Amino acid sequence: NRRNEKRGREQVEPIYTKDDAAACMLLFRASAYDEWFSVSEDIRARFWNAGHLLCSASVEIEIGSMNSSKPMRLLFSGDLGPQHKLLQPDPRAPFDLDYLICESTYGDRERGEVTPESRRAMLQAEVKRAADMRGPLVIPSFAVERTQELLVDLHMLMLSGAIPPAPIIVDSPLATRASEIFERHAGEIEEGAALVKALNSGDIRFTETVEQSKAINRLSGFFIIIAASGMCDAGRIRHHLKNNLWRRNATIMMVGFQAQGSLGRILLDGADRVRIQGEEIQVKASIRQLDLYSGHADATELFTWVEERMPVSRGILLSHGEPEAMGALKARLGTLVPPERILMPQLDAGYDLGEEGARLVEESRAVRLPPEKVAHLDWHNDLSKLLLDVNDAISKEADERGRKTIIRRLRRALNEREN
Repeated sequence: NRRNEKRGREQVEPIYTKDDAAACMLLFRASAYDEWFSVSEDIRARFWNAGHLLCSASVEIEIGSMNSSKPMRLLFSGDLGPQHKLLQPDPRAPFDLDYLICESTYGDRERGEVTPESRRAMLQAEVKRAADMRGPLVIPSFAVERTQELLVDLHMLMLSGAIPPAPIIVDSPLATRASEIFERHAGEIEEGAALVKALNSGDIRFTETVEQSKAINRLSGFFIIIAASGMCDAGRIRHHLKNNLWRRNATIMMVGFQAQGSLGRILLDGADRVRIQGEEIQVKASIRQLDLYSGHADATELFTWVEERMPVSRGILLSHGEPEAMGALKARLGTLVPPERILMPQLDAGYDLGEEGARLVEESRAVRLPPEKVAHLDWHNDLSKLLLDVNDAISKEADERGRKTIIRRLRRALNEREN
């Protein structure tokens, strides 16, 4: 609304306010893993540790029925963590289900066998490469779990002398608060003692204010910045990218999944120019990827987890994945369940979960986006690319006459659109 006011546009009424969010928090109730609780007279549920991040859960639900002596059993996977995750145990869940709703984020990707030691060795190589360039290493990272895992591994590597000592700056208020929660619950997570040591290390600094965040730009030489968001689409990471993407001695390292259309994916796909906060930035920094800190199981781990849930008698519905990933996982799971019982629901589709299988409800509510628009580049990406191309074309013109010709043609096209 502040931006709209500056531009002379109408105010937008928020769908909820800060007060609404605070009131909602009062409705939360804690429940331990592995313990049944009643949702209603005919529905009960329990949580299973999904191994994704602190307090993540798969949800098992039993629904009673007047027409059957046996309740319907559903399991929602939620986000599933990979094996050998640093701070979390491997995911657990029940078997012998009627329906399984399963995530498919990495349904078409393999990371191979990765242990904490091998992941640390690969991180060491990337950090040393960045240090040799004598510039900053900027790591976009989700604030919860991934940041804390990185801090443990970086601290261990510095402590052992495997990488050169350097300031590690966590520039994310949310990551700072999340780290405090992790420290309070260190006794409930794996490698909790190592995390406490890292969080209290002299090499690691947490910013508190905007002024402290801006002061980072005055540093020189090799140092490490960890900032949210993990896909570069919001938060303080945008400022650090704007200040470092144009530097040849800077390194930007992606350590997790980058969704289609996100700035992180655009950089990984090789963009030579991007727009950040309305400003055109040349990409001269080294763009690297170390996709070993993702909180999601890869294709083999997903298959193994589903296999351990067998039998699933009525159907599997795949969720939370781009179309290619969902399709690849469906093909794999066809060896466990008849392919016709593995569904890939579209956005806003509704299903009737019956005894004979899931049936698409044709009278589902209105679809917000057609399938071809989901998980693909949208008009925001197209507009950003157009503005970059327009600026490039105008700057390449040799004289003012040529530049005015381009502007006149664009203006004519806009006028024709308005008429």
